[in-house]
Amino acid sequence: MTTQERPPAPRSRSLWRWVAVRMSLLAVGVVLLIALAMWLRLAFEVYAIERRIPPETLAKISVLKASPEQNDQALWTYLRQYYKAQDLLPSVVGSDWLIFYALVLASIPLIIALGFLASRPLSRQFSVVAATARRVTSGDFSARAELVPGAPLELNRLAEDFNAMCEKLSRYEREVLESSAILAHELRTPLNAAMGRVQGILDGVFAPEPDQLTLIHRQLTQLNRLISDLHFLSMARAGELHFIDEPFDMAELVAERMAWSSPAIEEAGMVATFDAPPGILWHGDRGRVGQVISILIENALRYAAAGKALSLRVRANEKAVTIDVQDRGPGIAEDDLPRVFDRFWRAEHSRGRHSGGSGLGLSIADVVVEAHGGSIVARNRDGGGLVVTLTLPYR
Repeated sequence: MTTQERPPAPRSRSLWRWVAVRMSLLAVGVVLLIALAMWLRLAFEVYAIERRIPPETLAKISVLKASPEQNDQALWTYLRQYYKAQDLLPSVVGSDWLIFYALVLASIPLIIALGFLASRPLSRQFSVVAATARRVTSGDFSARAELVPGAPLELNRLAEDFNAMCEKLSRYEREVLESSAILAHELRTPLNAAMGRVQGILDGVFAPEPDQLTLIHRQLTQLNRLISDLHFLSMARAGELHFIDEPFDMAELVAERMAWSSPAIEEAGMVATFDAPPGILWHGDRGRVGQVISILIENALRYAAAGKALSLRVRANEKAVTIDVQDRGPGIAEDDLPRVFDRFWRAEHSRGRHSGGSGLGLSIADVVVEAHGGSIVARNRDGGGLVVTLTLPYR
């Protein structure tokens, strides 16, 4: 099933911003910490010196500091009396500088520790994806990458896409394992029927009459259709399908396909309704999209005729065209809904195998829709029945 398009990631959670913000905050934090330590050291030293100065002298110094240029000699007199000469000499090895060097050296382990701590979500998300990839490489397609809280949204998206890939691999593996036996059965059934009928004619059991040849032709037609469907799916998986891009009226196409199916709808005793605004122009492969609509109608006729109701509705907005095919049949078990587009899958209970069909129709619909950049999903209706929603974006 085609995955719905997700909204773009907020820029504040993009990987480069995530790294840049954390590293910048770390650098600024360390600089501010060193500056604060130096300020505290100087403030403490000034406080200690001023405590030794008599109050009246301290008051005189404060007055002189208001105009240092005019009171240069008097200020130097007091400074020589209460301050150390080495603290007043310009030098890169004075006590202030030595304290600064000590703070820088002490901050290095702090920077390293905070750097590791800040980058932990980033590193952990990569590690989780890598570990899961190793499990998948070893053949465990059920492995899923855990989303690490606090990691950049781009990495979370990477993990989600990786999990979606694993889900598809798991689905393909399941299809291969299940479809091998089913394929043999689906091919053998019409082939055996046709061969049995031909053998009966050769043995004289059946007369070579048109009715007998019609039965043989029907079985061979079913076999040819199954092989054609399998070839179509194989070409799709190989990326070798080519679609025609042409403008057409979507409402007109749906109405046309409903008209084609009207004899079968009447024979099934179903009441069909169609709702669509005129003039919905869309670009794509008209024939293939029409094939998808016919598949959905046939699916409803095959499995939901007892509900006596079939509804098709077409809607459009500025981004996409949406087609809903709704019935009032038995629906599908919730646990089985994710599998309705698997090859050869047919529900064992609610939409039983006795209804026939090869089980490839919805798989073909899924492939065609995905090739057009759209999505197709199935859900149960309130009150009974199934809704298959087809979404085709404007291109």
